[in-house]
Amino acid sequence: MTVATDEIYEKYLQKAITEINTLGDEVAQAGGGTRIPVVGSGHPLADVMLLKYAPKASELQEGVAFFGRSGNAVLKSLQRLHVDPMAIYGTNAIKFADGSEEESRPFLLRELHIVQPKLIVVMGEQALAFLNSVEFPLARAVEPTEGALQTFTPTIEALYTPDIDASLDEQAEKTRFWNAFKPLGEFWESLPPY
Repeated sequence: MTVATDEIYEKYLQKAITEINTLGDEVAQAGGGTRIPVVGSGHPLADVMLLKYAPKASELQEGVAFFGRSGNAVLKSLQRLHVDPMAIYGTNAIKFADGSEEESRPFLLRELHIVQPKLIVVMGEQALAFLNSVEFPLARAVEPTEGALQTFTPTIEALYTPDIDASLDEQAEKTRFWNAFKPLGEFWESLPPY
């Protein structure tokens, strides 16, 4: 008996949704009811994962990564590159305003295992150092080379960009971010259609 590819994908998707929701609950529990968690958002089996270091005030208020200015800027950039924003997953390395790297590493490790992206866009030096410290299986250190696709694991590429939050106030920094982010468009075009 043959099972349709769509049915298999739907089973993986349901599993990923359950696992992401469970992870969100665990992050909330780690806050102990006194700290507001900021969880990742987007497609739980995204081809592209966006990673920045720490949540900003608007993200803390809503409890969702990439909410506010950085999310709007990324959305506009994705639209310019003709990348489907519904097929992206975005998260912060640090899950609380006062979160530590030590408590946050296992959460990102699980997110990477659940989402299984084909590309991770690492935004800024702190996010890069954090990703390189996670000890993901078969991972190579990602270099701070802006706009160059690099091998992170045998199945995941990495793209390093400046920190989106630090790039929003000056035109030169916006341009620098855009130039480093643009290779995402070519990567996206190279993916097989669903």
